[in-house]
Amino acid sequence: MERNYKLKMKPILFLNPVFKQSIWGGRQLKVKFGYDIPGDNTGECWAVSAHPNGDCTVKEGIYEGVFLSELWEKHPELFGNPCTDRFPLLVKIIDAKEDLSIQVHPDDAYAREHENGSLGKTECWYILDGPEDAALVVGHNAGSKEELSDMIHQGRWIELIREIPVKKGDFIQINPGTVHAIKGGLMILETQQNSDITYRVYDYDRLTDGKPRALHVQQSIDVITVPAASADKSVKDARQLPKNKMNELISCDYYTVWKLEVEGSLSFEQSYPFLIMSVIEGEGSINGRALQKGDHFILPDGFGNVELQGKIQLIASCAK
Repeated sequence: MERNYKLKMKPILFLNPVFKQSIWGGRQLKVKFGYDIPGDNTGECWAVSAHPNGDCTVKEGIYEGVFLSELWEKHPELFGNPCTDRFPLLVKIIDAKEDLSIQVHPDDAYAREHENGSLGKTECWYILDGPEDAALVVGHNAGSKEELSDMIHQGRWIELIREIPVKKGDFIQINPGTVHAIKGGLMILETQQNSDITYRVYDYDRLTDGKPRALHVQQSIDVITVPAASADKSVKDARQLPKNKMNELISCDYYTVWKLEVEGSLSFEQSYPFLIMSVIEGEGSINGRALQKGDHFILPDGFGNVELQGKIQLIASCAK
């Protein structure tokens, strides 16, 4: 039955996450966020998603049970009456018990041509937790496409792959064409384009159901940027930022992302077509409604004044 509500006051859209099990997943989404995960190999929490591979539903209120994709299609007024055909962003929490594959994402043009009209995948990571000696794969050491191809086909992974140290509270932008991999022990909040296109370059010869997972070697060589961006420009320290303020972490062609650390209270006007917010630490309230770690919600267009209270950290994002 079609729902077509007309509201004077647009509600906060709290969402039910969708969980994904994987060869490299663990159980930290339950341990650290209290989620009811489907198993001890749960790698991803798709927290704000309208993608066909994981479409979140509204948790409460007049739109309870409605898919985010349906709201986007049938109630565009909630999102500033957009002109795009799909919800533009996807927010995840990733629990990497083991190393993820070495991978790369295409840009919009390549994905549109080679992946049935899909969006490309620009993404960014906020490090929620990790070991003292944590590292990420970001970038590579090839000087030309020919050298890149030779190193991949010859399996010279130690020479090719560039690892950089990271800590809890670091922020990393991953543009299309960037070789990257999340290492075991890290938990990350990812904000990305609404796309599920990943090209695996190397997967450590792991087996799933007795078979190696598919690799995408030629697609990877096609899209990897050579040379890679310098390592010293890859990581931003987002730990000691001013409290009770929207601190911008990145603004690119697809999204703007902020970190907020509230101690006491913070008021601001919701002036974007919509604003996604994820609670990553602490507890408090928004306009009188209780918030806890692991809550994800959307403030719709025209929501008005936002009142955050408590001791609480959030990552916020909006689409460009």
